[in-house]
Amino acid sequence: MATRYYISLPDPQKARGGNPFSFVSNSAEGFAQELQDALRSDGLFERWRAQQDDPDAVDPALGATDPAAKVAGQQDDLHIDLIATTSIPGSVFKHRLRLLAGSAWELRDVSAA
Repeated sequence: MATRYYISLPDPQKARGGNPFSFVSNSAEGFAQELQDALRSDGLFERWRAQQDDPDAVDPALGATDPAAKVAGQQDDLHIDLIATTSIPGSVFKHRLRLLAGSAWELRDVSAA
């Protein structure tokens, strides 16, 4: 079952940089594409796992992917709103967002898709 997540990046500059996994985009569409890629493939997870002290000890469930995940982005004044629809478990979704944006994101709402 898919879930729809409503995310806000109040200060997109803070969501870029900070770690080697952070967002690099400048547009709402770019942020959306990066998050969508992170949900559809295990590339971000594998890069993060390789940086861990014991990569083999990392829970493989954190590498879950959803090839059908969709993310839309919209610039609203100075912040960016993202709507992600995915079947990835909430804990994995939040882990990916923490890798991409650190603590510079807010979960506004969650609903069944």
